[in-house]
Amino acid sequence: MTTGNGGGVSGNAGQSGGGAGGGGCEPELSDSLRTFGAVLKALREEARLTQEQFASLVRYSVAYIAKIEQGKRFPPRDLLERSEEALGAVAGRVLKAAAKSLTRRAGLASWFRQWAGIEEEAISLFAYECAVIPGLLQPEPYIRALFERRLPPLSEEQFEQQVMARLERQRLLTARPNSSFSFIIEQALVDRRLAGEGVTLALLSNLLDVGRLRNVEIQIVPRVQEDHSGFEGPLYLAETVENRWVGYVEAHDCSMLVTDTRAASAMLQRYGKMRSQALSHQATASLLEQMRGAL
Repeated sequence: MTTGNGGGVSGNAGQSGGGAGGGGCEPELSDSLRTFGAVLKALREEARLTQEQFASLVRYSVAYIAKIEQGKRFPPRDLLERSEEALGAVAGRVLKAAAKSLTRRAGLASWFRQWAGIEEEAISLFAYECAVIPGLLQPEPYIRALFERRLPPLSEEQFEQQVMARLERQRLLTARPNSSFSFIIEQALVDRRLAGEGVTLALLSNLLDVGRLRNVEIQIVPRVQEDHSGFEGPLYLAETVENRWVGYVEAHDCSMLVTDTRAASAMLQRYGKMRSQALSHQATASLLEQMRGAL
């Protein structure tokens, strides 16, 4: 087993759940984001366009373009195509080349990146959460609600960078259609109605939408469940391309990567038991529909 100071797969620390924890755990500005921003700025100035003019052409706000040029925002995918229309084909090719240096890990806390790298290559990814909705399933309003409650508070730059990083990371679900994703979550996490009915409605809709993907299975553990094997807390498991299982657990400002095969096997056994104890994928979808209709 290897340990790290801080985590981030779900809610309050780095990326999927975590945030800045202190003691060297602050998320770092990505050099690749800075490079991309500098290239975009140079191409815009070469075209003799102000930020205001360029923002209007690519249909984003001036403030948003300024943040991208400063390396403080992860550029959305459609920015490349819109920039080519505004700056020309040659500039578009240069910008696409710069974009290749970008990574889903931009905005991730350094101590979470080892798991994030494993996660990106996994052919199977399992997650059980009893504290917060897994990061891969969080809609943007829910993400923002979590980071607004982060203690100690994040700076505006950290806040926005981590929100964008988490949203970018969620593309794993569609970018890897041959990978299997399984999520087990406690019903109490939805019942809590974090940040109010509006955020909860967005959460329920997102869970239903993501659950329709062929490579994603979501199961809820009902409030009353006498036979429950998740009493040891949240866990994450990834199957590598070599068919080796690796585990990950985190709590507050501590995280642990589980590489010992025996320990990972025990986690896998517990997860398999919980899958049999939770509601089926279909029953979960029905429950989520009922909960959304009741709001």
